[in-house]
Amino acid sequence: MASDMQSNESMTQLVSGIVGDAQTLMKQNLTLFRLEVKEDMRKTVSAMSSLAIGGVLLLIAGIVLSLMLVHLVDAMTDDSMLSLWACYGLVGVGIAVIGGVLFAAGLWRFQTFNPLPDESARALQENVRWMTNTK
Repeated sequence: MASDMQSNESMTQLVSGIVGDAQTLMKQNLTLFRLEVKEDMRKTVSAMSSLAIGGVLLLIAGIVLSLMLVHLVDAMTDDSMLSLWACYGLVGVGIAVIGGVLFAAGLWRFQTFNPLPDESARALQENVRWMTNTK
């Protein structure tokens, strides 16, 4: 009778230890997931600020260089061949084609990007599956 009580107590301790370990593992996985998301967000904000500032400066430079290119085309052609408005149209179409190609390439790259922390999510999903498995 005493050995049965000790056996039940040791079994209870074993099961409670397993449950405690599973809870600790879940907490650690959630903490890791949270830290990965926070780190990814920090990197994203840093990259986006550089992209935004660089984009504005490139936009200004692009406008100035486009105006320069239009006047260069006008100066290089005979006035009877192309008027100033035609030079603007020619340069504008060229820039639009290049911009469209770059925009499409950027969209394609963005669609292949996954911002979620895959490894932590997979480990967390596996732990939840293991804890809820009744077999």
